[in-house]
Amino acid sequence: MTRQFVPILTAIVAIATACTNSAPLAPNNTELSTITESESPTPPSVLNAVQERGFLICGVDGGIPGFSFVDETGQYSGLDVDICKAIAAAVLGNPEAVEYQQLDPILRFIAVSEREVDILSRSTTWTLSRDTQLGVEFAPTTFYDTQGMMVRADSGITSLEDFQDKSVCVEAGTTTELNLMDSMRKAGVAFETLTFEQPDPAYGAYAQGFCQGITSDHFILEARRQSLPNPEEHILLEITLSKEPLAPATVQNDPAWFDVVKWVTFGLMEAEELGITQANIEEKLQSPDPRIRLFLGIEGNLGEDMGLSHDFMVNVVKAVGNYGEIYERNLGRDSPFNLPRGYNALWKDGGLMYSPPFR
Repeated sequence: MTRQFVPILTAIVAIATACTNSAPLAPNNTELSTITESESPTPPSVLNAVQERGFLICGVDGGIPGFSFVDETGQYSGLDVDICKAIAAAVLGNPEAVEYQQLDPILRFIAVSEREVDILSRSTTWTLSRDTQLGVEFAPTTFYDTQGMMVRADSGITSLEDFQDKSVCVEAGTTTELNLMDSMRKAGVAFETLTFEQPDPAYGAYAQGFCQGITSDHFILEARRQSLPNPEEHILLEITLSKEPLAPATVQNDPAWFDVVKWVTFGLMEAEELGITQANIEEKLQSPDPRIRLFLGIEGNLGEDMGLSHDFMVNVVKAVGNYGEIYERNLGRDSPFNLPRGYNALWKDGGLMYSPPFR
């Protein structure tokens, strides 16, 4: 049985719902196209719209420290936010020319496919069905994670089998919910899910003991654990329910805009590999290295081929740094989390971050 919890004022009210094994999905992209091409002319590229508008509309979460978090002054920060700033710097020359929209898990893809946001940068897992059914295209992965489970340290729970006849809190409309169902089914465990449309009520319900465990990406669980009143009373189990490659997404069938988002994201990785940082970029502009000169637009016209300035990556690195700087600032050694790079290191350092050649 699946129950859905929604916040009413400050209380958490449990509402029983019908049993389900799947999360709601937006309509298939082909089902949305019921009128002829002559009746629905191809809209201009998002790239043109952003350049004419003068600012980028970026869909984020806003409640995940390290990824996208808005503080009491209204300032946004995090890895996902820095991706938005990098795109704005490349397209507009101004990393602050961004309007952030907080999107819930269910409506986020509709916001992209309907062009309500220019880019989704919201800790979103790249999957086959999302890539083919929801009218979006996924840019390169910006964070490799896995799905885990958090429980109370004194619960005695050490494995999925220990959840027999117990309950797990999970966000509705996510791959997390589906992965949980599949993993429990494989383990032969009869359990109960408590689903929530927003993360705060889910973690609130877990903290109050409505469920014995809560599942999400490992990093999100660790960030949330640290925000609980007594973090040491909670642990992450040594289990992995799924792979979770998190990536930005753009509207489908807009190759010009997709190319911009894709190559700016790759550019952050390439800048790190070339040793180009916020601190040394002025020095690197004098480099005789052909790869660096091409990458920074000193030679060639790679940016202009995409409708950007030839030195678009100079603007990006000056604004947010390279991928390594973004990671360390938000998630790594310069953050409260001190999370090792792991899979998110460059390929030459044993990780998965790898850019095709800028040539």
